[in-house]
Amino acid sequence: MSSARKKNFELDFSGFPPGTVTEYTTLVCLACIFDIFTKQLGMAPRKAYTEIKKYAPTVEELTAPRAVRPFFDTDEKNPHCPYCNAAKRWQSRLDTFSVESTKAGDTVRRALFKQLQAKDDQFKIIEVKSDRRAAFFAWLDTLRVKLDLDEDNWLLEATRALLERREPRTDWTEVFEGIRKVRPSARLEEGWERADARLFLAPSLYNEALLVQYLLSRSHKHGGRTLEGRLTLMELIRRMRHGGYLAAHGITERDQFEVLEKIVDEVSGTGSVRLYYVVDRRDFLDKTKSVYARYAS
Repeated sequence: MSSARKKNFELDFSGFPPGTVTEYTTLVCLACIFDIFTKQLGMAPRKAYTEIKKYAPTVEELTAPRAVRPFFDTDEKNPHCPYCNAAKRWQSRLDTFSVESTKAGDTVRRALFKQLQAKDDQFKIIEVKSDRRAAFFAWLDTLRVKLDLDEDNWLLEATRALLERREPRTDWTEVFEGIRKVRPSARLEEGWERADARLFLAPSLYNEALLVQYLLSRSHKHGGRTLEGRLTLMELIRRMRHGGYLAAHGITERDQFEVLEKIVDEVSGTGSVRLYYVVDRRDFLDKTKSVYARYAS
């Protein structure tokens, strides 16, 4: 992104409820795109430049776990295109932010979008109707990237992330200040309470925290790691069954994978949800202009 545009406007999602914004980043090779328009479609560079500026990638292209041409993902500082070997100066970065519609966040979302719509074509907003399970797993994927599963404190951070998602109006940074342990409390029917350096959760909420931890870490090392130690899926379900979670939520299935599906539905919620994808096109427009200058010269 050019320094001028970066200074003009900074995207700020700090006012949104925690866990409702998911970020995706991918690179796009403009050399590949220009070659398609000029060589395969036979366009003159000027015409190609005009059409490419209007190019609008799909949500699937921008958020796919595995990028496909002309998009690619890399951690290299000075990458080359894996398809045509073009250098970094021919590449553009596209940042996409998925915003989940919630009552707590819709007011700030509308205010931000009003600002973005005044920025000409620098930002594109795509509205998609999705389901809460998909939104939940997108949140999990983002959380997995942020956490270091080799560090001991990630279990507390994962628990806090779940609580932030459930109760976005609570100041969880303050609640977790100095917390060393999270335990279940049979005295609580719902919610949570703090006592010194310990945070107590109602059994149902504690079990949901274990589920999130299991889902985050089950493919890490030898199964899922939780506040109750490393658990297999069968052990996790047995714990929830004996603790009354399954009965309380009307889960009667016996197959462990069917049970897991039902538990995930309870934690993620069911039904549809509106997702708004904000595509930051500023770097794309800047780089497209500079690539056109090379083609036209």
